[in-house]
Amino acid sequence: MNKIEFENISAFHPGYYISDLINDLEITQEEFAKRLNVTPKNLSELVNGKASISGNIAKNLSLMFGTRVDMWFDLQRKYDQKLIEIETLQAQKNEEADLALFDYSFFENLSKVKATKNKTEQVSELFKYFAISSFSVLKKKDFLVQFRQASNVDEKVIINSNAWVQTVINIGKQIETSPYSEKKLKKYLPDIREMTLQNPSDFLPAISRIFTECGVAFVIIPSLKNSGVYGATKWINKDKVILGITNRGRYADIFWFSLLHELGHVFQKKITKTLVDFETDNNNEDYEKEADLFAKDLLIPPRKYELLINETRFSEQNIIDFATSIKVHPGIVVGRLQKENVLPYTHLNKLKQKYFIKI
Repeated sequence: MNKIEFENISAFHPGYYISDLINDLEITQEEFAKRLNVTPKNLSELVNGKASISGNIAKNLSLMFGTRVDMWFDLQRKYDQKLIEIETLQAQKNEEADLALFDYSFFENLSKVKATKNKTEQVSELFKYFAISSFSVLKKKDFLVQFRQASNVDEKVIINSNAWVQTVINIGKQIETSPYSEKKLKKYLPDIREMTLQNPSDFLPAISRIFTECGVAFVIIPSLKNSGVYGATKWINKDKVILGITNRGRYADIFWFSLLHELGHVFQKKITKTLVDFETDNNNEDYEKEADLFAKDLLIPPRKYELLINETRFSEQNIIDFATSIKVHPGIVVGRLQKENVLPYTHLNKLKQKYFIKI
């Protein structure tokens, strides 16, 4: 095929023009091949757009018709360029089916892509933002989020999990931080812990400043539909790590446990691994258990907690007094007791605080 058309793009192969020359001369293709001093097979492949024009044929055509040699190469170059444009547009059209797997408005609301209803433009915008050439990249189980290859994970979960993590990474890269300092970060842990007594409007700016000073780019964005991810930790280099969590409406105990769990991953300093945590994840990896323990012990010191659970009854005032003594919000104590089945989920919920964090 020496002419290809798709939507408003047309690509004319040099063979298209050679076919016109043959018709103008009113001779057969075989005779034209003899006059051009090439084999009928080579000419046929050229006329039908199956082969690119060669230097020898371009030279012979120039001698035969008094044209410039580079004219024929220009025709080939323009054809190749238009063909790539067509193939690119066709690829984008084929990718449009996968748009149904995304909530495009999520990225619009974060001002990361252009607001548009045009599906072709949406594909292009997402490709640019994620720096990918196909949505199939985000469907891989070993791209950013490591899924077990044998696991039966919904494709929507895989693609949106990778998309959420990539968004956190993109935002985190834009945050300027001081070089990472584990020593400095550990010194701030008591201050971070006491922030559980504050409202998000007060502690979020403060914790962001602390993290930035210590080499941690703190990113908090909404959860992405169908991803189920609540947090991720990614080292960019030895001097900078990105810590990302969602702002999904949560009780304070869950928010702080999630944040400190990711902070536990920071201290693990797994430079080459992207650590991702899910809301319904039952990951039994040692590094996940270690991060869980770090978060629990930082919020409620182990020895203090042992003394607490030895209580036969838990009253509202007892919980408040205990929380005051260790300088954390009482809701965190209640959440821990409920999580570990020491206290029913129906008890003392009035002490729990729910956060509504706007981005």
